[in-house]
Amino acid sequence: MTAIFQTIPGALVLLVIGFIFLIKGADFFVEGASAVAKKLHVPALVIGMTIVAMGTSLPELSVSVTASIAGSNQLAIGNVVGSNIFNLMVVLGSCALLSSLQVTDITIKRDFPFSVICVVLLVVLGLVGGQVGHADGIILLILFVGFLAMMLKTALKSRSDAAIEVLDDSNIVDIPTWLCIVYIVGGAIAIKFGGDWVVNSCTTLALKFGMSETLVGLTIVALGTSLPELVTSMVAAKKNELDMAIGNVVGSNVFNVLMILGVAGTISPMTYLTVNAIDAAILIAFSLLVWIMCAKKKSLGRTNGIIMLALYVAYIAYIIIRDGGVA
Repeated sequence: MTAIFQTIPGALVLLVIGFIFLIKGADFFVEGASAVAKKLHVPALVIGMTIVAMGTSLPELSVSVTASIAGSNQLAIGNVVGSNIFNLMVVLGSCALLSSLQVTDITIKRDFPFSVICVVLLVVLGLVGGQVGHADGIILLILFVGFLAMMLKTALKSRSDAAIEVLDDSNIVDIPTWLCIVYIVGGAIAIKFGGDWVVNSCTTLALKFGMSETLVGLTIVALGTSLPELVTSMVAAKKNELDMAIGNVVGSNVFNVLMILGVAGTISPMTYLTVNAIDAAILIAFSLLVWIMCAKKKSLGRTNGIIMLALYVAYIAYIIIRDGGVA
């Protein structure tokens, strides 16, 4: 970074530019990859459960891996946990306000429980060794591959089942192959640089204002990197693609823990502090609450959405008071 970006105004400008690159980069990447999948005649359900969920999580991947390489380990873990809480409470809560979300049996019986198990495993691995190290990262990556294989097998068997259809590939724009490549490569480059700029600017702001990396990761970075999930799910809810809204959030949360922290931990061990365990415990509690809400009526309504958003506001107030805004 040049000297101008190490000032508060410069860091804020870099933060905004970084977020724009992250969001637009993810958008182009998803569009290009989805068009390629359509050309290769990949089932619509597979496109939605893999490319959409993973594509919207690319900003988290970029930020967390970049933070891990840079040694900002608290930012890496805090970003994932904060993003998952935001996805669960704000993204789903906002979608529930727009339209009642019908929840499928497979989401209640398999996806939600598995997402909770992932966070519990993260807590156990972190507390046992005091860090998420190389071996822990490999364990998370192996579990991710296993879950992905199981999900794809189920998707292929059930692609004609309207109850779990998440994306109609007729909505995917048919673009030339060369442009698909441009979108994918250009999107990946934008995500990479956007992630670098977000981490650098947040580090500068944390230093200038005395904020802890944990607080920055749980709030500013988590919000910014979760915007693709928020936009995608809210658009899906407005278009009555309700399964896609829920599937995108749950799939992204699993991806965040297993893939993102798996890659970050494999690259560079991440120190796991007590505060990380507390935030993860809150994520588990929120997940169980939403899970119960879904199982009770197999839907999330406006009342549920209000409760979820109110709890998120309370959580943000709690971490600001807890951290005191300083390291």
